[in-house]
Parts: sequence; structure tokens; C-alpha cells
Amino acid sequence: MRFLLVEDNIQLAKAVVDRLALDGHVIDYAADLATARSFIDVTSYDLILLDIMLPDGDGRDFLATHRRNANRTPVIVLTARSQVSDRVGLLDLGADDYITKPFDFSELEARCRAVLRRQGGVANNLRHFAGVGFDSLAGTITIQENTEALRNREHRLLEIFFSTPGQIFSKTHLMDRLFSFTEDVSENAIEVYIGRLRKRLEGSTAKIETVRGLGYRLIDGS
Repeated sequence: MRFLLVEDNIQLAKAVVDRLALDGHVIDYAADLATARSFIDVTSYDLILLDIMLPDGDGRDFLATHRRNANRTPVIVLTARSQVSDRVGLLDLGADDYITKPFDFSELEARCRAVLRRQGGVANNLRHFAGVGFDSLAGTITIQENTEALRNREHRLLEIFFSTPGQIFSKTHLMDRLFSFTEDVSENAIEVYIGRLRKRLEGSTAKIETVRGLGYRLIDGS
């Protein structure tokens, strides 16, 4: 998943980025609203983590504009405000959730997972397709009762394919989902991860098919 973190506290931001990166997420970091808007103009995100008090404006105005523009990307607000009226106001503006500073990182991770599940219409973490059980929380796949742990980017790549089996994803799209603006990688990296996933899926009828000139898709090859 690709997240955008908008937070002007550099120490907190680094801690959040480092913690979420351990889960295999790609995080772009913006210290102000102008940078956040420039990022949103060139890519899409699965989740936005938004501070309220920022050097160049109020995060609530950003949130309100975000929703007026019919942008459905879920937003979790990071707020120091603890009054019920403040939290209600954030939800009414279109926030999907909020977490009060200071917060425990395990709670932040849990709230991210919950919001993403609701956004995807998924009631739990376990999905099945073509003989593969994929646990998106544990980062494991089960084939013929054999469970294996996935590496971070294998995990996130399979998450993309499992979100919509049969849909073709271009290399450019997969690059955008797996790597942040600060990472200097080539499209060949996608071929490497696709090759690893194909080996992981052996023993099932799930196949990652190359669609020449277009990209890749997950199919049932039975």
C-alpha cells in the first residue's frame, strides 16, 4: 500500500515512516500542505495520514477540499485535540478515522488496517483465490496446507493482485504502488518480484500472467 503522511513534526514523521515501512508500506512524507498537494497531483494513495496544525495552513481545510473534489482516498487524522466536539467535527468533514497524539504505533497500525478493510469492503484479513489462502495481516500464503511468510514487497504486490483478480496492472502502476518518490529503482525490479511471486504460487492454480505490452494479472489457470 502507498501512504501519504502529512506531518510537520520531523521526529514523529520519521518514526511513523520507519514503523509503517516495516509492514512493507510505501510512505511519501510531506511536511506541509503545499508538498502534500504536489504529491497528490502526480500519484494516488491508498491512505492519507493527516496532521491538523501545519506551517502553511489547517489540515481541516485540506480535508474539506479533498472531499469536495470527490477524492475517496481514506484519511486518518493525527490530532492533539481530545475534545469530543473536535473529533466529531473531523468526522463530519470527511475523516475516516482519527488518532489522538501521543499515540501508540500498534494502535496506528490497527487503525490503518481497519480503514483499509472498510475501504476495500473486506470483512477480515483472509482471502482465497485459486487454491491460495492469503492473509494480508500476517503476510502469509497457504497452499495445500503449507503456510509461508512473504517478504514485505512480495506481500504488498500480492495484495494488489488479490484486490482485483483478473485486472491487468501495468509495470508503471506497480512501480507506483511499491516504491516511494525517494527510491531510485527501475522497472526491472517489478520483473524480479513477479518472478518471486510465481515461485511462491507453485502448487496452486493461481498464476500471474504476462499480458504483452500491458502488464500482469492474476488468473486461475486451472
